Amino acid sequence: MLIVRHYKSAPEQARGAVVVIGNFDGIHRGHQALIAKGRRLAEEFGAPLAVLTFEPHPRSYFQPDQPPFLLTPFRVKAQLISALGVDILVVQRFNKAFASLTAEEFVADVLAGGLQARHVLVGENFRFGKGRGGDLALLEREGRTHGFGVTGMTLAGAPGKTGQDKPQEVFSSSLVREYLREGSPTRAALLLGRYWEIEGRVQPGARRGRTLGFPTANIALKKEMLRPAYGVYAVRATLEGQETPHWRPGVANLGLSPMFNYQEPLLEVFLFDFEGDLYGRNMRVALIDYLRGEMTFDSLDALKEQMAEDSRRARATLAWEDWDAHWPASPFLTPSQQ
Repeated sequence: MLIVRHYKSAPEQARGAVVVIGNFDGIHRGHQALIAKGRRLAEEFGAPLAVLTFEPHPRSYFQPDQPPFLLTPFRVKAQLISALGVDILVVQRFNKAFASLTAEEFVADVLAGGLQARHVLVGENFRFGKGRGGDLALLEREGRTHGFGVTGMTLAGAPGKTGQDKPQEVFSSSLVREYLREGSPTRAALLLGRYWEIEGRVQPGARRGRTLGFPTANIALKKEMLRPAYGVYAVRATLEGQETPHWRPGVANLGLSPMFNYQEPLLEVFLFDFEGDLYGRNMRVALIDYLRGEMTFDSLDALKEQMAEDSRRARATLAWEDWDAHWPASPFLTPSQQ
């Protein structure tokens, strides 16, 4: 997949593409459907498929003091988009100059001028341009003026919180964040089409887990990333750099560890039946099930006893999965899992 860092610097092979536009935080199933529609149109037109996205997320630009909310750092987002068969990823820096473009200027300068779009796809609620002044109707009108077609798609729904008696929820990054913050990683996975992951480099810790018989791989949360519910999770983890990822079962504590008063949240992962040095390795950790919230303990023996119970529950939760049979081929869940 070719990555282009600015619409004005798009090379010849990136022009004339079917262009799918969005922030794509999370690459949830609605995003996947939109990109799949773009791929079908690109094949029909004999054109490349491009995704136009923005870094940093516009919400970070307009509201820099809000709590961390990102679901996917750029490197992960690029990997997921590439896995969907995209030919070109246009990563437009979202800054003051770009934010000042009117909707009409965005169409003329970015889509018609820089990218010379053949066709454009957006979610039907897509808003763009200075003051969010552009909508699907304006994009269709301006597209006709500049000679490209426009498709707006409803991002298909998922069952509501209480089951089939409620209207379907539209796939949205906001709902994914809500579910993760309330400790519902399975509901988040239904929207994402995959289990949500935390990834990062394993760093040295205080080695308390080793003295308790539960050596952990410690990963700091990136500053801009969403903070899901703190507590203990059943997880699957893999080390990057393997030709075929091997997702190992484990249990992890995520949070500030009130017994030890961490200053910043930390993910502490105990991999079952694993021996080896993980320091400095990059690890991906998928949150499978939320087991409990953070707790304090009267003694280290009480903590050790609870860690053993957490491990037992995590093993039971993960025992049913035939994980490696399907996971290496794609980061997304198979239809049977969804």
